[in-house]
Amino acid sequence: MTTPASLPARSRLVHDAIRAAGITGDIVVLPDAASTAALAAEALGVEVGAIANSLVFFSDGEPLLVMTSGAHRVDTAALAARLGRAKIQRATPEQVREATGQAIGGVAPTGHPSPLATVVDEDLAAFPEIWAAGGTPHTVFPMTYDELVRLTGGAVAKVD
Repeated sequence: MTTPASLPARSRLVHDAIRAAGITGDIVVLPDAASTAALAAEALGVEVGAIANSLVFFSDGEPLLVMTSGAHRVDTAALAARLGRAKIQRATPEQVREATGQAIGGVAPTGHPSPLATVVDEDLAAFPEIWAAGGTPHTVFPMTYDELVRLTGGAVAKVD
């Protein structure tokens, strides 16, 4: 059994943040990296749409975290229009690490140095349980859609 003390440092931060938010799901350490939604879904035996991808973009000079269903891609032009932003563009790996303290493929919805503006994909609401990265490409944790929205303080929107 994985204990919080045995988790990687980044995942311990995520563990503490989800517990503080009242989320009881445990962080699971996977034997192989699950750095894509397809890999995570396969490892967990769930539909790819139940994977909450944490994608970091830059918009209007600040990082923007988009929690999207693994079943589709973010339409940045349409999302920018919906949010009233000039442009949304993918962050570089360096920008992702600076904004989140986590590497691409393991970005969690929480546990960042400071809170990020967040958008939560409305399509994730279709799943009774969703899975998100736990701070590293080898860690994931379950929660409900409502817990994700509460945890991130995210704005719910269509993202594809």
